Amino acid sequence: MTGSWEARIDAYWATADDARPEEALREMRALVSERPADDPDALYEWASVHDFLGREREAVPLYEAALRAGLAGDREPQAVVQLASSLRNTGRPEEAIRLLRDRPAAASPEATVVGDAPRAFLALALRDAGRTDEALRVALTALARTLPRYRAAVERYAEELTEAPAADPLDPPQPRYIAR
Repeated sequence: MTGSWEARIDAYWATADDARPEEALREMRALVSERPADDPDALYEWASVHDFLGREREAVPLYEAALRAGLAGDREPQAVVQLASSLRNTGRPEEAIRLLRDRPAAASPEATVVGDAPRAFLALALRDAGRTDEALRVALTALARTLPRYRAAVERYAEELTEAPAADPLDPPQPRYIAR
């Protein structure tokens, strides 16, 4: 075993091949088995390889276990996004919506590792749940922050689509700017 566990995890992901699933699982199993069974980082990596291989149903309880075990740092917001995506992909968009709204830490400005991914996946889950106006509102609100012009106009149009849920942690109040 050469290199730190984190470095070997990074090396694993740099060469991971979903065309060889059994090998991918075997290699990741060897890495996660170096850590305690309840290690949140190991649980997250084990969930991630299942997700990577299209085994979302198996990944969901593993992501949930990692978060319950206290997953922190950059992996926490990634786990929230990946779990929400897996929930959505397994036909559970309402659970994905609740997760993304109940864990605002994943969408905080400090979670730069995921950027606006929580909002993107929230919009997708809302769409899958049949809440298309709300999905578009979330997507447009996220987009509006990046606009050098027309921000206020896009925000107003987004608001007109539907009323924002009260205290939505993914849509904090934004200052108004005049669109020119």
